[in-house]
Amino acid sequence: MSAAAAIPFHDLGAQYRAHRAEIDAAVARVLAGGEYVLGAEGRAFEAEYAAHAGARFAVGVASGMAALELGLLALGVGAGDEVAIPALTAVPTAMAVLSVGATPRLVDVALETCLMDPKALEHEIGPRTRAVIPVHLYGQCADMDAIGAIAARHGLAVLEDCAQAHGARDRDRPAGTLGAAGAVSFYPTKNLGAYGDAGAIVTDDAALAERCARLRNYGNRGGFDFVEPGRNERLDDLHAAVLRVKLRHLDAWNERRRANAARYREALAASAVALPALRAEAHHVYHQFVVRCERRDALREHLAAAGVPSLVHYPLALHDVEALRGRAVFREPPQRAAEAARTILSLPIYPELPADHQARVVEAVRRFR
Repeated sequence: MSAAAAIPFHDLGAQYRAHRAEIDAAVARVLAGGEYVLGAEGRAFEAEYAAHAGARFAVGVASGMAALELGLLALGVGAGDEVAIPALTAVPTAMAVLSVGATPRLVDVALETCLMDPKALEHEIGPRTRAVIPVHLYGQCADMDAIGAIAARHGLAVLEDCAQAHGARDRDRPAGTLGAAGAVSFYPTKNLGAYGDAGAIVTDDAALAERCARLRNYGNRGGFDFVEPGRNERLDDLHAAVLRVKLRHLDAWNERRRANAARYREALAASAVALPALRAEAHHVYHQFVVRCERRDALREHLAAAGVPSLVHYPLALHDVEALRGRAVFREPPQRAAEAARTILSLPIYPELPADHQARVVEAVRRFR
């Protein structure tokens, strides 16, 4: 097929077109009201998102990385500390650790799920390890029972990275409520996405929520009362208003992702790719549909020639990322993370994916030999 016939990996415009009237009205409401930062829309979104996430509190912030940074700071993590993170994740997870002055300690993953391996976590914990960030990668919760038990034995704070897990659950417990707090990203391509960078911290701890709210706003307790050093990491009301609209549709969108995943599973069961493994305890919301293939790069070329897009989330384990060399530590090289990075491939899965586009993806993958 010609390049002009290529289908998109994402179509963010489709979501806007489907809900244009609601979104336009929300934006117009903010512009007419003249309250743009830490206003009524932000407060309303925080309450609504906390309720949806099953948490007592949500604190809106400027990005998913800001949520991780402020969560770590609020938990008392800083210079001289180590934070255990999975060796296969988006680089911002590690960058957030570095930004608070701490050191990322890389933990290998289970090859089948690409999630943090609890046994590897136990092995990696050292005397300076202060916290652990399990990442609910691709929309599936990590094994939080095992990770939580290990963290409790070693006195580690648990900050969940829920950037890809809006609506995901582990044993019917919502992602973000299984540790001290959860860090959420609303980047445009997420299951719940703004029209730019945005994020939130969810927690049941009132004191932790209060401190995160101070830290996002220069350490401000109200008025001109600045009680500790803070940052400018606030969620603006325009994003909050849009997210309020989209939140009403999130469950339906997640179910469409799950339906798309079910069709992939049935149609690709006998193909050349290994399908994503499911944890029995997890409710997967499929931020990405990630397969594995020994000849991944050849498969990508084959798909591209058929006008079918694919992406790699992520092409390098963190110990191979240039910016982290000498800045991240580990006892054992994360070999399974490196193997996953060599073989994984993401296929289109977004909620508005047309049936004929998904059929083209399936046909192209099945033709690969």
